[in-house]
Amino acid sequence: MKNILEYLEHSVGRRPEKTACADTDTSMTWRQLREASARIGSLLLKHRLTHRPVAVYMKKTPACLAAMLGTVYGGDFYTVIDTKMPWDRIRKIFSVLKPAAIITDRDHEETVREALASERKDSPKILLYEKAMYVPEDREGLAKIRRKAVDTDLVYTLFTSGSTGMPKGVAVSHRNVMAYAEWVKTTFDINEATVFGSQTPFYFSMSVLDIYTTLAAGAELQILPKQLFAFPVRLLEYMNSRKVNTIYWVPTALSIVANWKVLDYVSLPYMEKVLFAGEVMPVKQLNYWRRKMPELLYANLYGPTEVTDICAYYIVDRDFADSETLPIGRACDNCDLIILREDGTEAAPGEIGELCVRGSFVADGYYGDPDKTDAAFIQNPLNPWYPEKIYKTGDLVRYNDRGELLYLGRRDFQIKHMGYRIELGEVEAAAGAASDVKSCVSIYDEVRDRIVLFYEGGPKNENQMRVLLEGKLPPYMRPGECIRVKRMPENANGKIDRKYLKSYYTDLMDGQAIG
Repeated sequence: MKNILEYLEHSVGRRPEKTACADTDTSMTWRQLREASARIGSLLLKHRLTHRPVAVYMKKTPACLAAMLGTVYGGDFYTVIDTKMPWDRIRKIFSVLKPAAIITDRDHEETVREALASERKDSPKILLYEKAMYVPEDREGLAKIRRKAVDTDLVYTLFTSGSTGMPKGVAVSHRNVMAYAEWVKTTFDINEATVFGSQTPFYFSMSVLDIYTTLAAGAELQILPKQLFAFPVRLLEYMNSRKVNTIYWVPTALSIVANWKVLDYVSLPYMEKVLFAGEVMPVKQLNYWRRKMPELLYANLYGPTEVTDICAYYIVDRDFADSETLPIGRACDNCDLIILREDGTEAAPGEIGELCVRGSFVADGYYGDPDKTDAAFIQNPLNPWYPEKIYKTGDLVRYNDRGELLYLGRRDFQIKHMGYRIELGEVEAAAGAASDVKSCVSIYDEVRDRIVLFYEGGPKNENQMRVLLEGKLPPYMRPGECIRVKRMPENANGKIDRKYLKSYYTDLMDGQAIG
């Protein structure tokens, strides 16, 4: 196989009328999903767009999935855009991506046209999903595209937070996605009877598991209503009504169920597998799930967007105290993990070092940014004989006595918050762009899971700073607290003393700070 669309077509051939993807309002069979996707691909061919980036600006629905796959049918690659994201940040993404087209729907057409009204003449074409459904399938044109396809063609670019305020687009190929999907399918026995309860957005790397393992196995993808996560009893009842038996959620979502003790009131008779990733899973909340449903498979998955989604995993096989931390386990099949010291040599067993990854899961780099690519995707220093790229995760790890990998934290200012990987530098860049702000620093309070912004100058009312950032940052990147200071503290090197600010904030929360 060399193209992810072969998964889709095999599933159509096996059970064309089986549900492929559904939400509360709509549903698509495998046949309907392929037909809708092929029409979108034909529309792109009609506009002579191939091997180009295409933005998808739609809510998370079966139609959005068809738009994503339709982009691939057209020989292009997609980037899903969060419809709640401020256009200030979308424009930054577009300045890197330079999309040839935006696929959107009637619900968002006016928003897109207004946002692009002031753009230059070569702004992306706006293509409507509803109109695409009337475009006849260009079988010959699509077949020609497929014959020229190779497995190193891109499927998508996914933009993550950038330390300079400019988002980074991770470029992921068919080879990457197929290698990953095959590992998931085999390791967790995903098959035609699997019904995924999809929680993560399509613009988040965790959705790759749900989407492409569903395609590979001919499973079923049930899109869970986002609003129900605020009403966890109703959420579980909805999951039962759709016979969801497999979930891959961020720990925050699993913790909602545990904190409200929802499993005391609603059982999950269909549930078989609980997978989680994106941030550290608190053992206390996991233990609640395991006490209530001990027969399920629980697995802690780890990996950054740059390795498609996951490179290490741990299937929970023993009890942990609430105060303990879960291991991230061992390397996925067809993936190799290397722990390096700062000098580029391999760490000794049990020694702390930076985790690096090699293998087919590793993405091609950052779209349109060779400098950042060269900094993160480097020649394997343990292999001086032939070209071999590895990805430096920036995560500190070590092996325990059981041979299990332990995650110890970040080397830089990147954090995991609400399931998203965030560069604090992007928060600072957004705040620093505000009028009269002299300097600013963003810190992360791990204990309270809170982003805190310190700033000098700018709005005197701290609430005004919050309002300002609402127009520049998506909700998960906004500071939980903004603190205006008279003057930023400096260290001996004349740099802003981040350690002092973090210590100050901790003391402030503990009631010990003097001023």
